[in-house]
Amino acid sequence: MRTITVPLKAINLQDDGFHLLVEIVVFGGKLLAVVDTGASRSVFDKAFVKQHIEVIETEESQATTLFSTTSTLQATIPEIKLGRLRIKDYNAIALELEQVNETYESLGHPHIVAILGSDILLKYQATINFKKLKLYLYND
Repeated sequence: MRTITVPLKAINLQDDGFHLLVEIVVFGGKLLAVVDTGASRSVFDKAFVKQHIEVIETEESQATTLFSTTSTLQATIPEIKLGRLRIKDYNAIALELEQVNETYESLGHPHIVAILGSDILLKYQATINFKKLKLYLYND
């Protein structure tokens, strides 16, 4: 089993907690995602996904984030990179992350394009070392 180590960045949310950010590579760009162990599924920003690939509208499907509930889109992302881990043909759910980014911007934090959830974290047996701010993933 190969261990993949990915650095994390902790951002302060008005001294009332924090979020962990991780760099991902999607559609050839280095971007940021929130690591959310409480999210059952990883999601991507709807506007970002629409810029890059054709999507399927799924009006009856709902997804809940930390900030809202919204209708979703489905799309296949050809490749997601997390450090040396490459996830091919990821069946993505996309929803509006505009409120998340507006909140982050008001707090002086960077823009995110995704929330990394438990589907990926479980599949790759993720471990978070908070002291070292490292995400460890295991790939067979």
